[in-house]
Amino acid sequence: MTEEEIINTTVHFVKTALQGAEGGHDWFHIERVWKNANTIAKTENVNGLVVALAALLHDIADAKFNDGDEEIGPAMASRFLHSLAVPEATIEHVENIIRNISFKGGHFTQSFSSPELDVVQDADRLDALGAIGIARAFNYGGFKNRQLYNPAIAPDLNMTKETYKKTTAPTINHFYEKLLLLKDKMNTGTGRQMAEERHAFMEIFLAQFYLEWEGDK
Repeated sequence: MTEEEIINTTVHFVKTALQGAEGGHDWFHIERVWKNANTIAKTENVNGLVVALAALLHDIADAKFNDGDEEIGPAMASRFLHSLAVPEATIEHVENIIRNISFKGGHFTQSFSSPELDVVQDADRLDALGAIGIARAFNYGGFKNRQLYNPAIAPDLNMTKETYKKTTAPTINHFYEKLLLLKDKMNTGTGRQMAEERHAFMEIFLAQFYLEWEGDK
């Protein structure tokens, strides 16, 4: 198969696998991350096939929807790519990106690094920022039946990986525990540039949110 055929087949596979997925982690999330990755990759020296496959498969079986199992995603991606006879080195690279792409709390240390991971991780983080990031946060909060905001529950900025996975805190807390931290964790120049405007938009949203919460505006 040509690279184009591999990518097109992967698109079909992901669309099928994610039918009925939660709205913040569905095919359209994947497509946005893929688009972001393509934009960032133009300014980086990376393997385009690895970037495309990792972007398309990074949430094929997100651990948060699979009882916290962090290996089901890499395993599913590996089986699929082997079925297409993708080179072993490419498959291993994609697996490692899937294992290391997620935020997983502020104290998680990646066990793998590559320019391709940098690109796809930035692309995924961008989709957690700005207007889309706000929409996704509240969509997931609704999916988990979480409060919008509770002034009595302060954000926890020192969560371990396990605490982060199990949190049931209000959605507004998630802005401080993850979303507002992402701008300074971007890997690439293009990613940082794209994150600036999205981050600023979230700060404007939060300011308005608190004014409305207090009935001041």
